[in-house]
Amino acid sequence: MRTEITPTELIELNQRFEHAPASKILAWTFETFGNDLVLACSFQDIVLVDLAVKIDPKVEVVFLDTEFHFPETLDFVEQVREAYALNLTVTTPGPDAEAWVCGTDECCKRRKVGPLMKVVNTKAAWMTALKRVDATTRTAAPIVSIDATFGVVKVNPMATWTDEDISTYEQDHRLLTHPLMSQGYRSIGCAPTTRPTAPGEDPRAGRWAGTGKVECGLHE
Repeated sequence: MRTEITPTELIELNQRFEHAPASKILAWTFETFGNDLVLACSFQDIVLVDLAVKIDPKVEVVFLDTEFHFPETLDFVEQVREAYALNLTVTTPGPDAEAWVCGTDECCKRRKVGPLMKVVNTKAAWMTALKRVDATTRTAAPIVSIDATFGVVKVNPMATWTDEDISTYEQDHRLLTHPLMSQGYRSIGCAPTTRPTAPGEDPRAGRWAGTGKVECGLHE
């Protein structure tokens, strides 16, 4: 299986996939990296999980348990695990995270970035459900890249999707949905730093509200 992608190939792949369906991007990803691949999922929605397990039911899915998640999120993870018989890896932070307040950069580093790095560094590539519409920091996100943080190939099969695309897929395929979505939580992270958003408000406004923080470090 491949472990490296050249700069020229990255350009060609992104041009080829810019208007391709996510299923085609996923097919290339699995064909290229096989089992040397992991899918990171926040379980805000499970569209990427649904798409991926149709190609490889045993794909490794990683959930980062920060120990600050809403109880509803943890319950939802278990529902999805059971529904798909997921090959699920749940990470937890080490004791060095305890001193840091939820929402600080150091907290995110120790509860998200560090634990995911331990998993991703054993693989050649990782997949995410990142979308360009998620935040202003993601509007230029490539579909395939070399991750600057983890040093492996990063694939965003749903980079070009809109929120409407997500909703339509969920409805058409009758997917399980996170219970907090119906309560106004349109971007779900850790409970202490996540609030519902008002109609017309940016979905990410409910994350780290009033702090100026936009990203946790996983996608920078």
